[in-house]
Amino acid sequence: MLAGAFTGIVILIFRIAIDFILGHWLLPGDSESFELLSHFERLMLPMIGAAILGLTLSRLSAKHRRVGVVHVMERLSRHQGRLPGRNALVQFFGGIFALISGFSGGREGPAVHLGAASSSLLGQALELPNNSIRTLVACGTAAAIAGSFNTPLAGVIFAMEVVMMEYTIASFIPVIISAVTATVLTRSFIGSEAAFVIAPVQMNSLLEIPYIILAGVLIGCVASGFNLAVQLFSRLAHWPFWLRALFAGAITGLAAITVPEIMGVGYDTVNGAMLGQIGLTTLLAIIVFKTLASAGAVGLGIPVGLIGPTFVIGAAVGGALGIVGEMLQPGEAASVGLYVMLGMAAMMAAVLQAPLASLMAVLELTSNPNLILPAMLIVVVATLVTSVIFKQKSVFLSTLETLGLQYPPNPVTLHLQRAGVSAIMNRDVVRLSRHCSIEEALAVVAESPRWVVAEIAPGKFRSVVNTADLRIHLDTIKQPDESRTTPADTIDLLGIPALRLDVADIDYQATISEAQEALKEPGVEALCVRRTSAPMIRTVLGVITQTDIDNYRDIQ
Repeated sequence: MLAGAFTGIVILIFRIAIDFILGHWLLPGDSESFELLSHFERLMLPMIGAAILGLTLSRLSAKHRRVGVVHVMERLSRHQGRLPGRNALVQFFGGIFALISGFSGGREGPAVHLGAASSSLLGQALELPNNSIRTLVACGTAAAIAGSFNTPLAGVIFAMEVVMMEYTIASFIPVIISAVTATVLTRSFIGSEAAFVIAPVQMNSLLEIPYIILAGVLIGCVASGFNLAVQLFSRLAHWPFWLRALFAGAITGLAAITVPEIMGVGYDTVNGAMLGQIGLTTLLAIIVFKTLASAGAVGLGIPVGLIGPTFVIGAAVGGALGIVGEMLQPGEAASVGLYVMLGMAAMMAAVLQAPLASLMAVLELTSNPNLILPAMLIVVVATLVTSVIFKQKSVFLSTLETLGLQYPPNPVTLHLQRAGVSAIMNRDVVRLSRHCSIEEALAVVAESPRWVVAEIAPGKFRSVVNTADLRIHLDTIKQPDESRTTPADTIDLLGIPALRLDVADIDYQATISEAQEALKEPGVEALCVRRTSAPMIRTVLGVITQTDIDNYRDIQ
C-alpha cells in the first residue's frame, strides 16, 4: 500500500508538472497543442531543449544518466532491485524537461522508473531483504502503469510480463494491492476517465477477420521497424551525450515542421484518430515521422518513454487501416475507432512482446467485451510477425543485450532470487574465540549447536567448526584418571582436528542467489549471515553452506 501511495503521488506530481508548464506557459492552447506553434517554434523548441539537456546531463557519468524501464530491469538483474535516488532525480527532472521541449516520447516509461525507484528506496529505508525489494519494484511498476492509464489490471500484468517476466502468487498479491492503491489515489485527483476518448466500437461482421489478420501482419512489420530503429540509434552510444541530444532534437524539430502531431506525448493524436478527425495522408505521415522521432529520442538517450509512442503509432496505423477498410467496403466495415484501438493493442504487444498486458490495457480502457475476439487475434498475429518472422525481441530486452546482460536470468537463478538467505541459513550457531579455554569449549558443546564460529579478532571470523568434531577433541584430551585439564588450559579452534569451513560474510538482506555467487569465490566454503544491530556491532544470525542451498532447491 505504501509503495502504491508513493508511486501515485510521484506520478501525479510528474504529470501535473508537465501539463501545467505546457498548458500555462509554453503552448497557446492546452498541454498538447503543439500544432498551434509556428514552424520556427516547432523547430527551435526541441533544439533548445536538447542543448540544455545535453549541457546539463553531460556533467553526469553514463551510469547516472541511465533511466527508464531498461534501467529498472538492469537493476533488478544486477543489483537486486536497488535503484539509486540520483537516477530517479535525473528521470524526474530530465523527463519533465524533455517532454515540455516537445520530444516525441511517453510519460509512462518515466513513471515506471519513478514508481519502481520510489518503492525500492522505501524498501531500502526499511532495511527489507533484497527479495522483498524486488517485489516492491514490481509493486511500483504496476502502480505506475495503473495510475497513468487508470488500468489496475493492465498494470499488474505489465509488471509481471514485461519487467519481472515471472508469475508467482507471492508476487501477485502485493502487486495487486499496490496497483489498486495507486489507481484509487490518481482517480481522486484526476478522475476516473480513461486516458483516451473511447468511441463505441465493435466488429460488424466476421468477414472482417481476414482484414484484421492482414492488419496484424502490417503492424508487426511496423513494430519491427520501430525496434530496429531504436537499436540503430542505440549504436551511437559512443558519441558524447550533448551531441546525441542535439541529434535527437534536430530529428524532432525537422519532423515537427511537417508533422507537428509527432511532438510531445501525442494522446490528442490518438483521440483525433479515434474520432475519425485525421485524414489518411496525415496518418501515414505520423506513422513515419513519429517512428523516426520516437526511436531517435529513446535510442539516443533522451529521458522519455516509448510506451506512449507505441500507442500513438499503433493508433495511426489502425486509423489508416480503418479508413482504407471503409473505402473498400463503404458502410459495411467497422468504424475507424475499432481499428485505432486494435492498432494500439497490437503495436504495444509487438514492440514490448507483451500480448497479455496489451490485451488487458485495451479491455480496461474500453470496458467493451466486443473487442476481445478481434483484439486477441490482431495481438497474436502482430506479436508472432515481430518475434518469428523478423526475429525481434522486446525492445527492452534488445537494449539490455547491448549492455551485455542476459534477461531474465536463467530459471535456477530466478528461483534463488525469490527467497532471502534467512530462509535457509542454519541458525544453530555459537560464536567462540579462536583461542578459548577448555571450560568455554565445554559450555558450548553442552548447548549442541550445529556450528561454532571461530572469532580470530573482535567481529572477524575465519572459519566455522563442526561441533561434533570439537566434542570428540575434548573427549580425547581427558587425563587418564578421567579428570579434565584445568580451566586455564586453552585450545586453538583452528588447530584441532575437525571439519572446518573457511567463511565470508553476507548481509542478512541478501538473496539465496547472492549467497550462491558468494560461495563461488575462491577460498569461500561457508557464509556467515550478519546484521548490523548497532554501530560497529554486527551480529551473526546463521551459517549457510552449499548443502543448505542444494537442499532448498530439492525441496522447492
